[in-house]
Amino acid sequence: MADVLSIEDLLSFDLEIVELGSTGKVDIQRKDQESPPVPKSTLPFGPPPLLSDFKTQLLEFLDHAEKLPIHHVDHVQKFIPRKPNVASLYSLDLEPLQTSLQVDRDPTTGQLLGFKEVKTEEQGATAKNSMSLQRAPGPPSEAVRGSSTNIPFWPGGMDEPSMEMLKAATKQEDIDFDRGLLSVPPGFKDGMTFEKPELPESETDTSTKEVQILKLMDIMSIDDDWDLQACVTDTFKKTREEEIQEPKKVTIEAVSVKEEEVWEEIIEKKPLSVTLKIEDVPSVKETLHSSSSEWATMVNISDAVTDFDKKIPNMARTWEFDLDNFQKQAILHLENHESVFVAAHTSAGKTVVAEYAIALSEKHMTKTVYTSPIKALSNQKFRDFRETFKDVGLITGDLQIKPEASCLIMTTEILRSMLYNGSDIIRDLEWVIFDEVHYINDAERGVVWEEVLIMLPDHVELILLSATVPNTMEFADWIGRTKKKKIYVISTLKRPVPLEHYLYTGSGGKSRDEKFLIVDENSKFSTKGYQAAVNAKNERASKFQQTRGPKGPRQNVMPQQEKNTYIALINHLTKLEKLPVVCFTLSRNRCDNNAFLLSSVDLTTAREKGEIHSFVDICVKRLKEADRRLPQVLHMRELLKRGLGVHHSGILPILKEVVEMLFQKGLVKLLFATETFAMGVNMPARTVVFDSIRKHDGKTFRDLLPSEYIQMAGRAGRRGLDSTGTVIILCKGDVPEMSDLYKMMLGKPTKLESQFRVTYTMILNLLRVEKLRVEDMIKKSFGEIFSQKNQASHQVKLKSLGERMGCLPKLDCVTCNTDIEQYYEYLQQFETLKHDLMSVITSHPQGIKVLSAGRVVVVHTEHHPNVIAVILATNSDPKSRTFTVLALSERSTQEENEILSLELAIKRPSSVGPPKLNSNKLEEGDNLEDSLKPYSSHLFKPEGAPGQCLLDISSKDLQYITTKTIKLDPNKIIMDCKKRQQPRFRNDPPGPSTMSATQEIAKIHVSNIRQLPRLNLLKDLSLRDIELVEQVKKLEQLEGNLDQFLCLNCPNFLEHFKHTKEVMKIKREIANLKYLLSEESLQCLPEYRSKIQVLQTLGYVDERKTVKLKGNVACEMSNHELLTTELILEDILTPLEPSEIAALLSCMVFQQKTDNVPKLTKTLEEGVKKIKEIAARIGQTQRDCGLLEPVMDFVDQYKFGLTEVVYEWARGTPFAKITDLTDVQEGIIVRCIQRLDETLKDVRNAARIIGNPVLHQKMVEASDLIKRDIIFAASLYTQNV
Repeated sequence: MADVLSIEDLLSFDLEIVELGSTGKVDIQRKDQESPPVPKSTLPFGPPPLLSDFKTQLLEFLDHAEKLPIHHVDHVQKFIPRKPNVASLYSLDLEPLQTSLQVDRDPTTGQLLGFKEVKTEEQGATAKNSMSLQRAPGPPSEAVRGSSTNIPFWPGGMDEPSMEMLKAATKQEDIDFDRGLLSVPPGFKDGMTFEKPELPESETDTSTKEVQILKLMDIMSIDDDWDLQACVTDTFKKTREEEIQEPKKVTIEAVSVKEEEVWEEIIEKKPLSVTLKIEDVPSVKETLHSSSSEWATMVNISDAVTDFDKKIPNMARTWEFDLDNFQKQAILHLENHESVFVAAHTSAGKTVVAEYAIALSEKHMTKTVYTSPIKALSNQKFRDFRETFKDVGLITGDLQIKPEASCLIMTTEILRSMLYNGSDIIRDLEWVIFDEVHYINDAERGVVWEEVLIMLPDHVELILLSATVPNTMEFADWIGRTKKKKIYVISTLKRPVPLEHYLYTGSGGKSRDEKFLIVDENSKFSTKGYQAAVNAKNERASKFQQTRGPKGPRQNVMPQQEKNTYIALINHLTKLEKLPVVCFTLSRNRCDNNAFLLSSVDLTTAREKGEIHSFVDICVKRLKEADRRLPQVLHMRELLKRGLGVHHSGILPILKEVVEMLFQKGLVKLLFATETFAMGVNMPARTVVFDSIRKHDGKTFRDLLPSEYIQMAGRAGRRGLDSTGTVIILCKGDVPEMSDLYKMMLGKPTKLESQFRVTYTMILNLLRVEKLRVEDMIKKSFGEIFSQKNQASHQVKLKSLGERMGCLPKLDCVTCNTDIEQYYEYLQQFETLKHDLMSVITSHPQGIKVLSAGRVVVVHTEHHPNVIAVILATNSDPKSRTFTVLALSERSTQEENEILSLELAIKRPSSVGPPKLNSNKLEEGDNLEDSLKPYSSHLFKPEGAPGQCLLDISSKDLQYITTKTIKLDPNKIIMDCKKRQQPRFRNDPPGPSTMSATQEIAKIHVSNIRQLPRLNLLKDLSLRDIELVEQVKKLEQLEGNLDQFLCLNCPNFLEHFKHTKEVMKIKREIANLKYLLSEESLQCLPEYRSKIQVLQTLGYVDERKTVKLKGNVACEMSNHELLTTELILEDILTPLEPSEIAALLSCMVFQQKTDNVPKLTKTLEEGVKKIKEIAARIGQTQRDCGLLEPVMDFVDQYKFGLTEVVYEWARGTPFAKITDLTDVQEGIIVRCIQRLDETLKDVRNAARIIGNPVLHQKMVEASDLIKRDIIFAASLYTQNV
């Protein structure tokens, strides 16, 4: 039996309590000193605690607020003691150094002479406050793309603002440090006085102070072993540096020193004194630029470059083939670091110039940017250049490969963004290569080229590659004038492979070889060949079709006939070994249909089929299994195995690249392609076929332009393989007209024309920079080239007119000086309004009816003021309607008849009908002012018996129309007057008809001696237009006030009026020249002002044109900046799911019309409704601010045809299923979703700016949702395929 312990024994033991689990039970343990301590709790090993539900906890906290955790002060509030550190107050940020050391070397030998301290400019300059290239680099994350908060570098060719210009712009006066400073601070009673210490008389007397003397010998005499050449060179170098750094006027007051005395002083080390007087003159740089008035030079490429190897002994790059003459000329200018514009035909070898520039930049350890018009071309160029050069990078909207490379390939839009965002890559740029620069004619994107050319800094040289255009010199002159550097134009019309153009009229059977030459390799058009083609076509046509002529109405043919035509053509070309062929079919659907019709054609061997099969497998292996089984992929695989291919925007991008690579390998024998295949990369074929020469340009069907035809036809002929290239036009229907063919084949290519327009993005980006103005950008645009070229001549003419104005005597007449100038302006306004109104009336149907033969009018001409006349005949030309009238006059003597006859001969050069007047508005305005005469309401009254004369007048000569009409025979009167103009009948009396009409006119004049009753223009002509009614009333008001001027009482009024007319004409010319020299004459200025008003109304900029938060958000957007910004700041997108946001924003990138109506969820329908409402509000604001775009046109540009497709794609639906939701082709879907990712990134950046983390995260998620599978498959050109 165990021992029972007493209570005293238990208390003597050292015990401890241990908690058992979380049930609240405890146990007693004896504390053992030798063994390790026992845990006080077994909670980790016991059952978990039972938590009360949320409702119970909530009720407990509501009933007992003191139990809330915030009341546990000991656990919530913690105090962390801080120790004072006085030494931390002593640390200051270092100011940037004001000076730096510069190495001083002998310019001849390069010997180190020492160091000199020079002033450091732009100290403290960063990308946020300076446009200088000397500013500090930004963070590495912004080195490539820059940042929207950065300031761009100063554009080359623009004059940097001086301090005087800034003062004039801000209207600030210089501070007077002697009397302009405050001595007592605001709110203080006392302050400090700044007293200037008195100086001795010797120091204050400046009247006898000598001009500062610069002693050249003191500078050069450093030691005995001095180098004269080095010192003189260094001195002149320093002087030139000072001139460039501080442009001042320097005039040297010559000192009469003989040459021998000068050398004696140098040898004897005597100080040679030269007095320098500082004045204001233009800078050296400005002087150099102004000495050249021609900024473009055409290089003569006809002369062979015989000493090319001597001029460039160590070329940066060499080729295995001999260079053409134009390539050598371009390389010579590149070696001289000069800009070139190379215009040549497709496949002529323009890429050689670009490759040499890239090699030069590698040699100089600088960078080159190669820009292309489309992203696909950038990928192709990346692969081509990567095979030639090691250091090549690619920058696109969603991809960056080696952005630190010396050669960067990108689209022009990417380069524009880098320029506006101040990318540090711009510092190291030596060359920018613009490929396909004729793309500047594109209506939508042409403005991007002009912006980039204007914004590039001065140190960047330009290489422009273009197809042949007729105005290369004009375009180069604009660039040279804009950048203030010489542009050397190298243009060649020579083709490396001449082209022969044929008409193909065959349709199978015996006619399969019917091909007729119409333009030979020497570009001579053959009418014989054309007629042979017409005859061959007519032989097989029915009699009904023959009656329609060569062109006829038949252009469309049946599918079976089209199939027979293509099979016959393929057999014909195969027989002549003219494969491979590119068939340009100017419609995506026709490309697919033509390929489908040729299902029985097989152009490849078994070996080629195996090679094609292997290559396609390698390319599509990177796709998911489901994407490999897409109908388009399977169909294209079968086509390619048979040597056929299709290439257009509806094809998946990866398949287009497969087709291009197989075509380059010669495995695709027949390719149906649209116009985009002819752009960029050199993919020549042996033959080019035109399925049709008509295309739809988005508005209407038209024939191909010469430039379009030449671009596509230039793919024919492989250099080094073919002697000539073959171009064939299919005549499936009727033969086109000869004139249309001649114009298309041999016509002049389209001129380069400015597509510049002011965009909201441009305005906001430039307003962020104080030193740049939108007006300066407009001035530099290609559209203003002629106005800028004429600035100098306008200045000279303005000065000449000012001198001429000063030489005119002042009018010395008290009466006329009061209001004769006001009378002149009033009269001019009256005559202009009357002329405009009469021009409308004479072209109005009712006015034409009224102004018929027999109508009595009052005519006011220079020699016949206010005479009554009757209309005899009317010219039917609506543009310049004239009238033949019989006017009342003095009875003519023989001498007067001779003058009248001469006058009529001048007025009417032809003997039949009235003369044709010039309809040019400017000339009409000038003639109107030249023929301006004092107004008089009194009718002309002959002194004796009335005479008559025949006049040809225009609408501006009609003073007013009367209600009177008379009966007459106008033909007899005209014949009688013409007869009496002949010398032998000159003295004959007028005929009976003429005399009768003259007497009728005289009777009307006698009965209405002062004024004839006028026709009521509003009632009698039934004019209902509001503007015309207002013009008529205003004309009546002006005419009523013309008799109220005091100057009419002057006896010498006519003489004084003539003098005033000359003065006012000169004043008008001066005002016109000043207008042309001002910014008011800029074509885009009204559009800019309207868009500024739009931005101010919507809150993007304030009244001072300072960019606000909305404007900064809009700067992040690459397109549709206003609508996207409104959606963000009105918080339309934040409540939505990421997939819904992506679906709604697809309207920003989808532009194609579709008949399919998407099935949207209720949330998406509400989102579409809100977007249209915001778009309508923006469109209405634009209309209210003066822009002409209709509101519905602005709203309708946002198309929601892919909203359902994008929504399902973002939810994870396979690509094969989303293609069933729409009739839009696969390639367009891929392109739109790829562009949508760029828009999502823009919105993401905008959310970061406004501080919306929720929207930012949703944009990241939305971008991740759409970036998958075949849509974002990597380009084959960027992979090692």
